[in-house]
This record gives sequence, structure tokens and C-alpha cells, in this order.
Amino acid sequence: MAKVRISGSEALLRSLINEGVDTIFGYPGGSIMPVFDALYDHRDDFRGVLVRHEQGAVHAAQGYARSSGRVGVSIVTSGPGATNTLTGISDAMLDSTPVVVIAGQVSTGVLGTDAFQEIDFVGITQPITKWSYQIRRPEDIAWAVARAFYIASTGRPGPVVLDFNKDAQVALFDYEPESVDNVRSYIPYPTPSLEAVEEAARLVNESERPFLLVGQGVELGEAHEELKAFIEKADIPAARTLMGLSALPTDHPLCVGMLGMHGNYGPNVNTNECDLLIAVGMRFSDRVTGKLSTYAKQARIIHIDIDHAEINKNVTVDVPIVGDCKEVLPMLTALVNKASHKEWIDSFARYNAIEHEKVTVKALNPGEGPLLMGEVARKVSEATGNSAILVTDVGQNQMMSARYFKYTKPHSILTSGGLGTMGYGLPAAIGAKIAMSDRTVCLFTGDGGMQMNIQELGTIMEQGTAVKIILLNNNYLGNVRQWQELFFNHRYSWTPMLNPDYGLIAQGYGIPSRLVIERSELDDAIREMLETSGPFLLHVAVKEEANVMPMTPPGASVNEMIFE
Repeated sequence: MAKVRISGSEALLRSLINEGVDTIFGYPGGSIMPVFDALYDHRDDFRGVLVRHEQGAVHAAQGYARSSGRVGVSIVTSGPGATNTLTGISDAMLDSTPVVVIAGQVSTGVLGTDAFQEIDFVGITQPITKWSYQIRRPEDIAWAVARAFYIASTGRPGPVVLDFNKDAQVALFDYEPESVDNVRSYIPYPTPSLEAVEEAARLVNESERPFLLVGQGVELGEAHEELKAFIEKADIPAARTLMGLSALPTDHPLCVGMLGMHGNYGPNVNTNECDLLIAVGMRFSDRVTGKLSTYAKQARIIHIDIDHAEINKNVTVDVPIVGDCKEVLPMLTALVNKASHKEWIDSFARYNAIEHEKVTVKALNPGEGPLLMGEVARKVSEATGNSAILVTDVGQNQMMSARYFKYTKPHSILTSGGLGTMGYGLPAAIGAKIAMSDRTVCLFTGDGGMQMNIQELGTIMEQGTAVKIILLNNNYLGNVRQWQELFFNHRYSWTPMLNPDYGLIAQGYGIPSRLVIERSELDDAIREMLETSGPFLLHVAVKEEANVMPMTPPGASVNEMIFE
């Protein structure tokens, strides 16, 4: 392609087009104004989404990326515009979400002088990104953008930051598009060790009580079918982490539930009963392992992960396999024997029957009294044919909706797992709906998280984004209140919430809403929400002092779950 003389801002946009970008979430300002001026001439090339806060821009880009598998893009200005993105960037790093954040920066001639809205954005973001780079020369734009997208989207995905100096935005130069398919010393897809795979297959074939843990890596690697082929041949029960819930359908006969602090009883207990633990695309988070000194000490452990840094980081394993699970799982499947572990698999059902009697029945069919979060989540899931994308905020609303939603399609849960970011849900749901317009997107949020980025209702109003918002209002910061009840002698310090009239707020943004207090109204309200063509706020008053159970108390072993 022949070179063409254009500005740095125009070069940035052409480079984004070259990467297949069709949507940009952003907020303009002084140091990035030339780019937004250039965007005026590219209104047919990009869907521009003006958010109401830069944190919302990154969370929306995350929702776009996590639901579609493509890289999400945010463009903001320097100074506070840049620093407002830090929570979203950190969230994307911990949850392996591919986003590229482009921030304006002061001109190179005044760098280091504390110029207006100058901040060392590269220095700040280096610890929380896969790569952070300052573009000082227009000649570096095409290379930097191509490299950014390659790094963000390959291997273990993650966030990349481009800090774009203003003089590079306005300078004219001879532009030529570039592509990047290799970065020195960066090996995104390591070659799995055949010896390790063979050793893992031997352990699987010798095992009487194998147990597989499904992490988000299965979703990121698009290894859904490979996972099913492996567990079905070897007859291995599988439980999913919070981030990996939709990697295996809820109704798959070998799916035995959710792992973790608020996971299902059977998977947690049998973690300390299995003789072989196989972890696929998960990082042994403390929320999954509980007390490390007692975690699966009786089992041999196989860990399959694309990121070498996760191997032996928290849990020492017997057979590490560093590689893409989409490649590793078929290698294992070819080597394992057709097996049957019926008695072992039935043990999960026996434990989960205890949970069903002590927790689930009461959560889904309370009969009388205030509405409960669990019954709302299950009814919404079933009303969508169990095919919606669930987006959660953080807290009790997150745990209850994740537990009681059902998953039939991949990429159907978007939640802040590693950072636990309140305020994630609303902008992430916007990004998810924009990316996946043909799917129903249901956001479950609490009265605390809802108010952290409530300004993004303005983005919904402007974009007409048909997000279905289910606000579970218990007038508390519910998760903190639960811990205060259980571990701080009912001392509810700073957790009761005096809430606004959410219906009036929604009305101000032109969003229809409905308040539900009585159980008899719930089914009709859910129907109204789903039949409404655009956005909708379903405001549900739920029991104030209800707890998410079962629960592994902090510092306890995974098999020491409590039910009340």
C-alpha cells in the first residue's frame, strides 16, 4: 500500500480500522481533542459511545470484549481522564480481558514540567498492563497500535495502554499501515510438553476419583467442545469457577456445580476427597482454595494453563502443562482411556442434595415473606430460556445471580472476579449489549454497586442500549453486612443504605421501570421487562438481612462450608 501524508490522529484511526475496530468507548478532553476531531470524519467507520465517566469507558470495553471475544477500545484524555481508567485497567488485568486504552498526553516539549493535566500514565500503568507505551512520534503510531492489539489479544489476554502525545497527534507524516505477528521474547502460545501430557494421561487413567476444575481459560481459549470431549471420554465430573461458569452448560451430565467460597457443597467437599485434581485455565484464587495448607493435600494435581506464571504460584502441582487448553485437551483426550466413575460422580449429587435441602429450596421457593435474590435470579434466567448473558455487579447480587442463573451458551457471564469492582456491572452490560445485539443482556446489581456508576444510565439513554437492569435492593451494602453479621457480632457499621427513588431516576433518563415488592407481581414484571424493546429497570425489594449460603468462612478449608 502506498504511503499517504496524514496527521497522527488520522493515522491512529486508520490503524484502528486496520485492526477491525468498529466501536470506541470514550470521553473527550484537551489532550486528546485532535483524535476526536478526526473521529468526526469517521462517523461511518466507528460506533462512538460517549460514556459519562472514564471508568465506565473501560468497563464498557471489557463487556464488549468478554462477550464477543474481540478487543475492546477506550479513548480518553490525559490527567484525570487517564487516571479515571485505572480501576478498569486493573480489573481487566486480573480478569484477563483484552482492552486497549488510548489516552491523550501533553506535548513532548513540556513532558516532566507538571504541565496542565500531565501525569506519568505509562509509569502508573506498567504494573497493571501487559504493555504500556508512549507514542511521541507519529512514525511510531502504526507499529504501536498493531503491537498493542497483538499483545492484548494473544496468549493470556489483558489490557494495553497507549499514551499519545498531543504533538504526535497533530504532526503530518507519511503513513503506512503495519501488522505485528511477533514480539521478541513474548511467546503467547507455548508448545506443550509431550512428556507432561503423557504423564497427565497416565494419572488420569490410574485415577479412581478424578475431578476437573473449569476456569475462564476454557472460554478465552474457545475450548468448550474440547473440554466436553475430554471429560466425556474419561467420565470426569467437572465444576466451574465463577469466571468459568458458562464454559460448561449447567445441564451437562458431568457438570457438578460451582467452586468457591459461595459455590456448591459437593464440589468443595470433594476437592478434598478426590485422588486427582485437574485444573484447566484457572489460577487457584484464594476464593476457590480456601485454606491453602489443607487444600487437596490427598490428590495428585495437574495444572493446564497458558501462563507459566500461574504454575505453582499458589498450589504446588505434580504435572504442570503450560499451553493453550484448546491444544492441550485434545492431546490428553487422545491418550486417556474410556472410563466410568459412576459411584464417584454420584457422591457429588449426595452432597448437593444436602445443600438443596438446607439452602436451595429456601432460596428458590420461600413460600412467604420478602422476596429473595435467588428466586428472582432463577425466574429471570428461566424467562429468557436460560440463554441470556448475565452481567453482575459485585456483592450478594453477584453471588446469588451467578449461583441461580443457568448457562446454556458460552460467554454468558460477565463479572468482576479478581478485583471485585463495585460499579463494574452497568457499563459492562452496555458494552456487552452493543457487542452482542442479538442476545438478551441481564444486569444484576445491588443498591450499592448501582450508585457507583449510575451516571452510565445517560449512556443507555443516548445509545438506546436495551440492557435489562435487575436491581436487587436490600437497603444495605449486603455482602459487607453479611460479614458483619457472621464475624463482627452484628455490628452494622456503615452498611445500611438510605436509597433514592430509583424509579424517578430512571424516568429522568427516559428508561421505563417497575418496582416489585410482592411475590405475586414478580412473574408479570419480568415478562414486562423482557417484552419491552429497549432498556428496562426492574427494581425488586428483597429481604434486607438475607445471607448468601453455603459459605466457606475466611481461613477455613473448602470442605468446612457453613449453611447458616
